[in-house]
Amino acid sequence: MRNPCRFLIRNYSVVPRLPKRVFAQWHFPESGPQRLDVRHMSTHSSSNEEHFFITTPVFYVNASPHLGHLYSAVTADCLHRYKLLQGFKSKFSTGTDEHGLKIQQAAEAAGKDPLIFCTDVSERFKHLFVQCNISYTDYIRTSDPAHRRAVERFWTVLQNKGLIYKGSYEGWYSTQDESFLTPSQVADALDSSGKDIKISLESGHKVEWMQENNYMFRLSAFRGQLLDWLKGNPGAIQPERFYQDVLQWLQEELPDLSISRQRSRLQWGIPVPGDPHQTIYVWLDALVNYLTVAGYPDAHTQWWNCANHVIGKDILKFHAIYWPAFLLGAGLPLPQTIHVHSHWTVGGKKMSKSVGNVVEPVEKSLRFTTDGLRYFLLRQGVPDSDCDYNDGKVLKVLNAELADSLGGLLNRCTAPALNPAQRYPPFCPELFPADAGGRATAEDHRLLDAVRGLPSVVERHYESLHVYKALEAIGSCVRLTNGFVQRHAPWKLDRGDEGDLRWLDTLLHVALECLRMYGTLLQPAVPETADRLLCKLGIGPGERSWTALSFLPRSQGMACPFEGRALGSDSGVLFSRLEPLDTDDRKPKRILKHA
Repeated sequence: MRNPCRFLIRNYSVVPRLPKRVFAQWHFPESGPQRLDVRHMSTHSSSNEEHFFITTPVFYVNASPHLGHLYSAVTADCLHRYKLLQGFKSKFSTGTDEHGLKIQQAAEAAGKDPLIFCTDVSERFKHLFVQCNISYTDYIRTSDPAHRRAVERFWTVLQNKGLIYKGSYEGWYSTQDESFLTPSQVADALDSSGKDIKISLESGHKVEWMQENNYMFRLSAFRGQLLDWLKGNPGAIQPERFYQDVLQWLQEELPDLSISRQRSRLQWGIPVPGDPHQTIYVWLDALVNYLTVAGYPDAHTQWWNCANHVIGKDILKFHAIYWPAFLLGAGLPLPQTIHVHSHWTVGGKKMSKSVGNVVEPVEKSLRFTTDGLRYFLLRQGVPDSDCDYNDGKVLKVLNAELADSLGGLLNRCTAPALNPAQRYPPFCPELFPADAGGRATAEDHRLLDAVRGLPSVVERHYESLHVYKALEAIGSCVRLTNGFVQRHAPWKLDRGDEGDLRWLDTLLHVALECLRMYGTLLQPAVPETADRLLCKLGIGPGERSWTALSFLPRSQGMACPFEGRALGSDSGVLFSRLEPLDTDDRKPKRILKHA
């Protein structure tokens, strides 16, 4: 019985032996490949430390954007904004993947020219990103002429190094996933008519046996180098569980990869340079988009040396095995970090049009506000496990954390009843000394310690893209600050008593300093809400960077630049409470009062 999935070289005469100069360059001697020292290939030089390059995948345009696409974009956007606050020159790219058999078939089914079809769907992604405040610097389409030039150059480099040869592929292939599968990744199933079919175990999509002559990439030669890279860079793939998955995949031999399709079957794509009868494999085409944005094949080193990817777990193999192997083959540095996230489900099930449980992100952003949806995705999204979406959970999280806890704290501490002068009140060190004494309690000092240490905690979680942990840490301090205000009940103090009045001002100064910290730290996640909060405190645009996170300087004997400053004039609600959907008019009710 034949092996149900194997890679064959039908005609050995068409497979060139690598010339000696290529063997020397790539360490592929006739006795077998040797490992290159790639343990630190993803480390950028100090000259690039002020630059940062973050990418989302280019999203496939066979259908409209869904919540998972937005989650990738919001996650990358959060990291981009955080780096800008730190003073980096940050580039942030996103866009659409527009080639391949799946797109060709979708365009044919819609009765549209492929480019017109792709443009229509790509514009929907742009609309979603504008709606949800995704601050990308570059939006790339793989149908762009500049990208085609980059792909052609990249192909030619690999070919000139002897890493591409003509051969024959025979095995299982999923058109829906644009992916090759091994026998262990395929299972028997029945289609809707009861016919026996083969499906991908991971995606559930139908697979077909494919046999055709095309071009192959010597992926098998890079297994050792990929292992060296990962073992030398344990943080290259995060979270840890996905790093371990890739290491496990690399325990087995890597078959050479088919990287073209016959033009007669796939016209919608980039032709192989020098061979108009073949089309470049969509994943090789798509992955090069990151280089295109960096400037390849022209000046690209400045940005490419600090590249970081945000991807969904379903495309991990393409980014953690194929892409690094392509880059090694082309002699280019590897990405610094591949950040992987899991999926969003509904009722524990994968979103599907046929099931009818796809969450439409534009509609949800209109209902819950842009920042509300961003906050929920980042607060509830756990990168290493799937997360479940439902409207009730969104309402609960937003009302509790943004409207009640954070909004209530801001409203209470800036209300004219407590702060009639509407100024950043003065701080009295004698009443709240750095050590024990005065009118402050041990619990008050624990609050100060927590807030003073908060930036380093948030920084660590932002860096690893565990944004939910950063928001959890901020939320915990917000609750502590509410407890601080409640414990001292400043509204009960006697304003006719000079000591009480100074204590009232001190309490409000501490609370406003806490709020200033929270507003600054929240900017990457909820930029509009953070802006309203900081504007209300009178904090100017040039006072919101990471270097401005010096907490309560008056307690350390230093001057506070905000003391005595007028608060902002905005008297609106930081975040309005949301009510469950009105089943009569299908519109959400909002309580327009101070939270």
